[in-house]
Amino acid sequence: MNASPESSRPRLFRIAGHSLPAARPESGLHIVATPIGNLGDVTLRALETLAGADVIACEDTRITRRLLDRYGIETPLVAYHDHNAEQTRPRLLARLAEGAVVAQVSDAGTPLVSDPGYKLVEAALEAGHRVIPVPGASASLAALVAAGLPTDRFFFEGFLPAKSGARRTRISELKTLPSTLVVYESGPRLPESLADLAAGLGARPAAVCRELTKTFEEVRRGPLDALAAHYAEAGPPKGEIVLVIGPPLAAESSAADLDAALRTALASLSVKDAAAAVATATGLPRRAVYARALALQAGDE
Repeated sequence: MNASPESSRPRLFRIAGHSLPAARPESGLHIVATPIGNLGDVTLRALETLAGADVIACEDTRITRRLLDRYGIETPLVAYHDHNAEQTRPRLLARLAEGAVVAQVSDAGTPLVSDPGYKLVEAALEAGHRVIPVPGASASLAALVAAGLPTDRFFFEGFLPAKSGARRTRISELKTLPSTLVVYESGPRLPESLADLAAGLGARPAAVCRELTKTFEEVRRGPLDALAAHYAEAGPPKGEIVLVIGPPLAAESSAADLDAALRTALASLSVKDAAAAVATATGLPRRAVYARALALQAGDE
C-alpha cells in the first residue's frame, strides 16, 4: 500500500478497446459493488471509481485482478479479509487519514453483505471519514427477482448455521416471519439444509438459484419438500447458491403463529400496518388479524 494520492500512474479504464480517463474521486472509503459472475455487469461508475482510487481493498487479489485486467485498470490492490483484517485495517485507516481514496470490494457482488467489510466501514465512520456507496450487482436481489415469489417484503438471512441442530433451531425462529426468506448456502450443504427447511417450514414454494449470471445459471422452482427430494437424489450441486423461500402459507397460521407474527410486525410497524402485513402473508381475514393486533398491543393475551 505504498501508492500515494499523488501517484502518477495512469488513471484509466478500457471498454471495447477504448481507453477512458478516470477522475480521482473525493477522498474517503468507497464501497464498490462488482459483478457476481458475468464481468459485463459492472457499472461505469464502479469502473471510474476503481480506476481513480489510490488503492483497492479486496478479499482475494487474484479474483479482483481478473476484473481489473478485463477493463485495463492498474490501481494497486491490498488483500483485506477475515484472516488479516486486524492487521490491515489500521493501515487502510492511516491512508484515509492522509486523504487517500480507498475503494473496497468483495469477491463478488455488494460488499458488507455476508462479508467482514462492515468493520472497516464502522472504523472509518468513527474516525470521521466519508463512506460513499457505489451500488451495483447483488446475488440476493438477483435471486429474489428471478424466483417468482412475493417481493413486497423479504428477509435476508444470509448463511444458516452449518450444524444441523443449530440450523433447525434458527429455522424454527424464522417460521412465523410474514415475508419471503432469502438464504445463502454452499453446494455441499444444500441437500441437508433443504431437508431441514422442508421439515421446519413445510411445503412452501421456493427456488434454488445457482450460478446466477454465469454460463451454467439455473433456477429450480418447486415446493421445499420436492426440492429437498431432488437434491437428496441428485447430490450436492456446484457453484454459488441462493435459496428464496415463500412466506408462510395460510394453512400454517395457528393462533400461536399468528401472535408471533404480529409481535414481530408490531415491533417496527403501527397496529394498522402490522395487521395488514400479517393478513397479506397469512391469508387470514384482515378484521380478525387487526382485532388480535389491538388485543396484543393492549396486553390482553
